Amino acid sequence: MTRIIADISISLDGYVTGPDPGLLNGLGTGGEGLHTWAFSGDPEDRRIVRETTERSGAVVLGRHLFDIVDGPKGWNDESGYGAGEVGKPAFVVLTSQPPASVRTSDLDWTFVTTGVRDAVATARERARAASARSGKDLDVYVMGGGITISSALDAGLIDVLTLHLAPVVLGGGTPLFTGGVARTLTQRSVTRTSTATHISYDVPR
Repeated sequence: MTRIIADISISLDGYVTGPDPGLLNGLGTGGEGLHTWAFSGDPEDRRIVRETTERSGAVVLGRHLFDIVDGPKGWNDESGYGAGEVGKPAFVVLTSQPPASVRTSDLDWTFVTTGVRDAVATARERARAASARSGKDLDVYVMGGGITISSALDAGLIDVLTLHLAPVVLGGGTPLFTGGVARTLTQRSVTRTSTATHISYDVPR
């Protein structure tokens, strides 16, 4: 079964970037602390990164995040999707207009201009095809940014919400939640490590 999983790191005060994020400073001021866990040597952190990367049949991201990961300080052979794992699933970008060129042309990019539902549907098709090729169940991960995840949640497209709660207070930046549909989630699991608290919730449809 292919699940749609929203997966993102977040600060204690609810931000997924620090203040003033930009092309050369994607996580904003002080935002690097959000992803300390993804590069740590903690065995549980490493397990979570590895298992998430291995289960990723397709990944959805917004255009702003694409511009950062495809930009001059973005992903490379040492650090890409899955941090040091550098996974290469299919990537589906939600955008109003595809870019004129792509730096990371070795990755499988699809650009969807018709909204978040179509982006998730395209990713589901790609993940199911990858599952058939590999012989194991693979999932769709909606990795961000915050607007893309909140839009997918509000549209009722998410099965599981996974938050990597970093022990930082950023005082501003890009919030994950800014209103939207009220809902009660069911806690699935909690894993505490030396760098973060990893929490997964089932999301009612």
